Amino acid sequence: MASVQIRDVQKYFGSTQVIRGVNIDIEDGEFAVLVGPSGCGKSTLLRMIAGLEQITEGQVLIGGRVVNDVQPKERDIAMVFQNYALYPHMTVYDNMAFSLILAKSDKVLIKQRVDKASEVLGLGSLLQRYPRQLSGGQRQRVAMGRAIVRDPQVFLFDEPLSNLDAKLRVQMRAEIKELHQRLRTTSVYVTHDQIEAMTMADQIVVMHDGIVEQHGKPLAIYDHPANLFVAGFIGSPAMNFIPGTYRNHPDGAQIEFADGTCLPVPRSATAAQADGLKVVYGVRPEHLTISTGEPGLRSVVTVVEPTGANTEVHSRFSNIDIISIFRERHDFAAGDILSLVPNPDRTHLFDAQSGKALTHA
Repeated sequence: MASVQIRDVQKYFGSTQVIRGVNIDIEDGEFAVLVGPSGCGKSTLLRMIAGLEQITEGQVLIGGRVVNDVQPKERDIAMVFQNYALYPHMTVYDNMAFSLILAKSDKVLIKQRVDKASEVLGLGSLLQRYPRQLSGGQRQRVAMGRAIVRDPQVFLFDEPLSNLDAKLRVQMRAEIKELHQRLRTTSVYVTHDQIEAMTMADQIVVMHDGIVEQHGKPLAIYDHPANLFVAGFIGSPAMNFIPGTYRNHPDGAQIEFADGTCLPVPRSATAAQADGLKVVYGVRPEHLTISTGEPGLRSVVTVVEPTGANTEVHSRFSNIDIISIFRERHDFAAGDILSLVPNPDRTHLFDAQSGKALTHA
């Protein structure tokens, strides 16, 4: 196993810069997830770690060794691709053993490693089948098995679950996490699905437009987003954003909204801001409750979505769409008036111009 360090890495395709000075430290044995929207540069960064893309500037280190000019086969990494990349004319056994056969490993060692990987992944009864005879989930297990038999320093996963249906994705997500807990091999995993990132990662790296917007433990990022992009991207349903104005009052600072409603500044807010500063007030759907007398956001219900465990309510406050989630069941209907009260300990404040958080951890 080995750590991975990415030092001020930049990547140009012609005159177009797609990676803009990225710095990431991934500890030995850590499961790091690169997450972001399509086109943010996460797969390009993964391919540079693998050696499949040249680095324009900066360094990538694996196990403390700079690998910029090291061939992919000499980096001691194993990659699992989105499309499985299995050889259709080979059995499951031969697909898993192929890299060891190329390396001219001993046949006894090859069998030991394939048997061990197939046992871990539940593939023992499928070793003589061909890829066309397997389900999508089974093919993905074979692709992972092919990586495991190499016993690499680092696993690289490039959106490995994106071709699977929703139920199978959840199952495979749990299996990959369990596999990592068993093997403890350093892993770098790319996805655009923030639920995958939240549930699987030791460290999340949120990317956008070729830069790292924020990195850290999943719940730390969820609870303390650094800016509007991270706050809106991490979390499902997304955080509600309400434009407002910062007002300094003798009895305490408040946020004034377009309809004149005022709410206290979040308790996590940093030092007092200038009166009249344009801000964005952020609150997650699960941190809204129905008023029992205290001031709230007077909203008109537009859609009610009962999911069984929760009730998801869409409403409109001052032309802003708001989503709230309630564990308890309510008999709401479109047109009902709600007064929604944000939890002052779980709300967020952002500078409207820069997008940076005005709250602290």
